[in-house]
Amino acid sequence: MSAPAPTPAPKKTSSAGASPRATPAAAPAAARRTALSLHIGLNAVSPASYAGWSGELAACEADANDMKAIAVSKGLRPTVLLTAQATRAAVLAALRSAAKALKSGDFFLLTYSGHGGQVPDTSGDEPDRQDETWCLWDGQLIDDELYLELSRFAAGVRVLVLSDSCHSGSVTREMPPPAPPAGLPRPRLMPPQIAQKTYRDHRDFYDRLQKEVAAEAARAGGVVEPDAALAQVRVDSPRLTGVVTGFAPSVILISGCQDNQTSMDGEFNGAFTGRLLQVWNRGSFGGNYTQFRNVIVAGMAPTQTPNLFVLGPCTSFLAQKPFTV
Repeated sequence: MSAPAPTPAPKKTSSAGASPRATPAAAPAAARRTALSLHIGLNAVSPASYAGWSGELAACEADANDMKAIAVSKGLRPTVLLTAQATRAAVLAALRSAAKALKSGDFFLLTYSGHGGQVPDTSGDEPDRQDETWCLWDGQLIDDELYLELSRFAAGVRVLVLSDSCHSGSVTREMPPPAPPAGLPRPRLMPPQIAQKTYRDHRDFYDRLQKEVAAEAARAGGVVEPDAALAQVRVDSPRLTGVVTGFAPSVILISGCQDNQTSMDGEFNGAFTGRLLQVWNRGSFGGNYTQFRNVIVAGMAPTQTPNLFVLGPCTSFLAQKPFTV
């Protein structure tokens, strides 16, 4: 058998006569999405802002760094604020920067690990007359503020909030049980007596803050307070995504506990964050957000039941694998 004829070499063409190169195919939509994250972890707070209380915890900075690692693995651009870096100004600036940068289809991950607190509600929107807070380094971030900042994100932006603190369930609004005896893991809860003293010492600031938030929300057409809307809605209810209609971005909150429970600190991670990392298992978890929350709950003590609620149109968002960009 004769050998096959050699394949002719391609003809060379001069640059003047060369045919134009084919235009590269457009990148997939997912590749053009922007994904940012903010990770807040406080192992202490400034005693000057909390009536002499420093609120030492062990694992909150580790939680923030571990959540940053997930963000980096999924291609997000992270910002990390640890303990003294996590001031009110720094957190608000980071939230507002993200809200300005992201557009429909983009993704934002917000994680908080630290103490939860309360201040008396002056705006009249809380059934128990208390506003829930995140305890930042130099002052508390009130839940009304957080909802207002989330409302600044554009329609179609997907926002995932993971909150490992007490008072994070956003439904029952009941005071948690007493702290466990000494020697057991610490709850991520600002003691009620400290909360009262902190409010007393800074009453003008917190009262003015709530009024300013309420006034800005009114100018913007009103910001939905999710508790009244979602108090009677179960996590698996088909009405879950239809109750709140006035919120432009799509927001999922998975929190460390119900508001009548305590989120516990740990040696290496908080109880909620540690269980979340175990279930996520470096990305091998294959379910959606509701399944993610349910599997996390299944492995936790009955005294701490992570919660899930949504703001805005979340039907397709809930169906995605967690941390999908």
